[in-house]
Amino acid sequence: MQIQSMKKTYSTYEAKARLSEILRQVRERGETVTVTYHGKPVAEIRPVSADEGTRLEKRVRDLERRGVVVPSEAPPSLLRPVVRKPGALDRFLRERDS
Repeated sequence: MQIQSMKKTYSTYEAKARLSEILRQVRERGETVTVTYHGKPVAEIRPVSADEGTRLEKRVRDLERRGVVVPSEAPPSLLRPVVRKPGALDRFLRERDS
């Protein structure tokens, strides 16, 4: 019995329809999958290496280095959550889309 190789390039339409299958390819086989739009590559879905993106501190430092976020000047003891009610973000996004 011969095992067929899985497709490694999907259109955005196909990727949406087969996302679970694509994630399984990436997770179980370590494959990189390319997503295309009108035949041109626009994204890759690939495994995250063990040392890449797993630690919050490393990810924050990377965002700081790229200028996406700026470190707070306030001491950590003065920082507090902005939202106190669970689900506030979900409610906000639902209201915004209405």
